[in-house]
Amino acid sequence: MTTSDQPTVPQSSPPTRVPLSILDLAVVSEGSTGAQALRDTLDTAVRADALGYRRIWFAEHHLSPGVASASPAVLAALVAERTSRIRVGSGAVLLSTTSPLIAAEQFGTVAALHPGRVDLGLGRAFTPPPAKGGKSASGEAPPSGTGEAPAAPPVPPAPARPAGMRVVDGLLVPAAPGVDLSDSALRERLLAQKEVVGASRTPGEFRAELELVLGLRAGTFTDGAGTGWTSPPVEGAAFDLFVLASSGGVSARVAGELGLPLAANYHVGPSATLDTIAAYRAAFRPGVLDRPYVVVSADVLVADTDDEARRIGEPFTAWVLSIRRGAGGAIAYPAPGTSPAWEDLSDADRAAVQDRVDTRFVGSPETVVERLETLARVTAADEIVITTAAHDPADRARSFDLLARHWGLLPTDAARPGVAAAREPALAR
Repeated sequence: MTTSDQPTVPQSSPPTRVPLSILDLAVVSEGSTGAQALRDTLDTAVRADALGYRRIWFAEHHLSPGVASASPAVLAALVAERTSRIRVGSGAVLLSTTSPLIAAEQFGTVAALHPGRVDLGLGRAFTPPPAKGGKSASGEAPPSGTGEAPAAPPVPPAPARPAGMRVVDGLLVPAAPGVDLSDSALRERLLAQKEVVGASRTPGEFRAELELVLGLRAGTFTDGAGTGWTSPPVEGAAFDLFVLASSGGVSARVAGELGLPLAANYHVGPSATLDTIAAYRAAFRPGVLDRPYVVVSADVLVADTDDEARRIGEPFTAWVLSIRRGAGGAIAYPAPGTSPAWEDLSDADRAAVQDRVDTRFVGSPETVVERLETLARVTAADEIVITTAAHDPADRARSFDLLARHWGLLPTDAARPGVAAAREPALAR
């Protein structure tokens, strides 16, 4: 890293602002490679560590040309070795492809060398619905591209809002996306991907899978036959267990019942975020935590001006559309000016991505900070995790720098009186 590449050390901010974290997908830019995307991800983590972001999580995606983040545990280990303060983790390990035991052993291994800096985020993966019917077997939200959402088009007027859109104290809660889950092309792609991935395990009841991790860590786990089991890398492991949820269904409820922290996906399913958080809080009982802890995700892209941010963010409509309606999953992230204009899309395509277009926070630092403050206020979030995509890695780095400076992050949480230290989950081990 050259001197000119060094991140700007931000100034202090009001103590009421919640901590910021990052979810990184290792987005592959058009014309680049997965290997380069992973190197860029490591650079992002080092930069985030210096800027004062609370944690950096890595998603789990497979067989998508536009996403290189497939192994969260490996990325977490690599980043932990290259940083000194920031927490590392998964957002999330999917329990349809990885058993809770394997996930806990992977992250327990990382935590053994970096205690107190590791998060294990677990999520129930979407499963293809029946040929007819609009709900997945898991009952969770459909896949919607857990990367970045498209920026609002800069020129044409916005179309009429779809039914179901509402504004809650300044926060847009969009209608559910117009995606047909029984679409045969979507089903066939998901089923074919599952076969290639080799995701043959059948996940158990979600609560039982989380209790397995908690029991192994506490050294108290026994199976259904009463046999006790021990996993040395998991027992006593210093990682925090998070549940990721995109709806007010099983994931949110079980997270509350076990007293675990919750990450609610406004960037994935913004129409259901408030319901997700409400379900979690209603179900919460003291367990691992003595009070609820809510992380809310957001799609963010910051540039020096609103117009510049919209220009950089313009290709994301095509990227999200490729996930929701394309045959091959997320395409490599296009360069600005190479994607179809919003007004040239069909009504069906616009309906498929409208919720993500409207809820991405794109603009100058002042514009984005104001919208993030609204998100934090309306959701009563304890923390916000942002995900940022742009074709040029320099634009992503600039976005993180600008947001850190204007949000008021500091290089260490200890230097932020009254904010981060008081909000960190305190595990009852």
